[in-house]
Amino acid sequence: MTDFFRRFIPGLVPGLLLCIAVTAAAEMLEAVEVHVTGQAYLEALVLAILIGVAVRTAWKPPQRFQPGIHFSAKFVLECAIVILGASVSFATIMALGPFLIFGIAAIVSIAIGVSYSICRLLGLPMRLSILVACGNSICGNSAIAAVAPVIGADGDDIASSISFTAVLGVVVVLTLPLLVPILHLSLTQYGVLAGLTVYAVPQVLAATLPIGALSNQVGTVIKLVRVLMLGPVVLGFSLLGGGLRPAHARSNRRWPAVTELVPWFIIGFLGLLLARSLGFIPQAVLPPLTRTAGLLTTVAMAGLGLGVDVRAVARSGPRVTLAVTLSLIVLGLMSYGLIRLAAIGGP
Repeated sequence: MTDFFRRFIPGLVPGLLLCIAVTAAAEMLEAVEVHVTGQAYLEALVLAILIGVAVRTAWKPPQRFQPGIHFSAKFVLECAIVILGASVSFATIMALGPFLIFGIAAIVSIAIGVSYSICRLLGLPMRLSILVACGNSICGNSAIAAVAPVIGADGDDIASSISFTAVLGVVVVLTLPLLVPILHLSLTQYGVLAGLTVYAVPQVLAATLPIGALSNQVGTVIKLVRVLMLGPVVLGFSLLGGGLRPAHARSNRRWPAVTELVPWFIIGFLGLLLARSLGFIPQAVLPPLTRTAGLLTTVAMAGLGLGVDVRAVARSGPRVTLAVTLSLIVLGLMSYGLIRLAAIGGP
């Protein structure tokens, strides 16, 4: 174990320190905002993304920084998600109602079909269209990574479909809160909208924490239900896989590992959710846990920003750009329609 830490930890230090430095700068800027204007119009979490993107655009961190940046954007954020499980209970889930749970499944299914159709109408190849549709409709890169081996997608398909996840994901995180006053959304309604439209679980945290704790709780639960749709979707494509995979790849068909279908941090989140629901987590420890999760999330957002290459948009091509953007707009409209149809959490 000692040898493991001796070899593993030093490689993370440069990138991790860079992310912490960006986080410190974001926290200080938020403090300045509060001091000057009386409130934080841009939370430290959002500022960390913007600062990270600005740094990455002006200066590409050398290779020695990359392990720590990746560790922050992925593992640190996954730990934050696990901790946030303590702030949610089954009562929150049950309050959503069975209609909404059914609605999530229906929206994911319809969104995959609509997104796939848009991609095909724009002339994108079949397997690339499937990856874009699944990434947009379920959970971004995780869905792409799980579906790709089942349908036999090649490296170019995967690279093209994920190139937008980082850039467009950040754009959604930064712009979605602007819809709260425009659409007159309550905290619950915004949580539902974020959970249904934001690409990844970590990005839901970034999009909802600045709005309020209730939005964060609802958005996280909605997003987790959406992520769990990945299992049935992968199973469906696996059953159709013989016809979807190119001839040369059919002998190498691989079923994704369990951790690709249900990531460890979702299991951890659900474990703490269960512990909270059963009363094993005292109320007194919830505020420090929430603060810890918030700090970890800000560090992770710094890592996310430092990993975003805004030039990836130009490289991915205009048709993929248009397909992904249109698919996201359609998903957002369907999600807003569900909120109004189900009369969810009005102001």
